[in-house]
Amino acid sequence: GQADVDYILKVADYLDQKMREIDQQLSQKSALKVAILAALNITDELFRNRLEKAELVEKYERKIQELLNLLGDISDSEASVNF
Repeated sequence: GQADVDYILKVADYLDQKMREIDQQLSQKSALKVAILAALNITDELFRNRLEKAELVEKYERKIQELLNLLGDISDSEASVNF
């Protein structure tokens, strides 16, 4: 559908942008070298984002567990006060 086409165009535009950035930095222009370096840079971004996401998920899971423990403590203390 159109959403797929729009997505592919965005991905292609992103790749083109990365390749142009690298092309501007290289003195010896080679389409293959530019493509490989762009692929490496994009892969590096992907891996860093995955790592950052995993660290955030772990952080939030710890916080949620702390809150659940706190709620459990409060619930236990309220139960002992009511009896």
